[in-house]
Amino acid sequence: MGALAEEYLGFKTILGQKGIIFSFSGYVSEGILFALGDALKQKMALEETDHHVTRKVFSIFVEQVQNIIRYSADRMTGDIGKPVELSSGMIAVGQEGGSFFVVCANMVRLSDMERLKERLDHIKSLDREGIKAFYKEKLREDPEMDSKGASIGLIEIARRASAPIDYDFIEVGGASAFFCLKAFI
Repeated sequence: MGALAEEYLGFKTILGQKGIIFSFSGYVSEGILFALGDALKQKMALEETDHHVTRKVFSIFVEQVQNIIRYSADRMTGDIGKPVELSSGMIAVGQEGGSFFVVCANMVRLSDMERLKERLDHIKSLDREGIKAFYKEKLREDPEMDSKGASIGLIEIARRASAPIDYDFIEVGGASAFFCLKAFI
């Protein structure tokens, strides 16, 4: 076997060992979100996944990709006859211990990391009723100054998840951190 095939087979094997059944890494846009979401729904339908589970997985998947699109610090902008903005990140759906999970990762500005960590810690500390009440409270509030909806999106993920959300950051130097969020369904 050639070195190239061996390297990528190793990568595919690692994904399989992690339970990953669907993954994407690269620059995303709303169009790519639509195409990936459609492929995910079709895959789950072919596997005859319960409709309610599929809806929750899909909803969390969409929220996660939208957070990458809106907040990734690794982005490209330009004008190719129309304004274009692409954000980079990773999204994966897998199975572990009989449950599905959706995990996303992207670069965030170091200056945003502490505020994001505080939000996630607060959400993670709430029980089901607390999450529901916090969601209703946030819906009544005016959006934060530079928010593009993430506080609601994060709460939405927690509402649909079957266990507390898990997250982590790694500072990667400069003004960035690698952020990862995992939700079980």
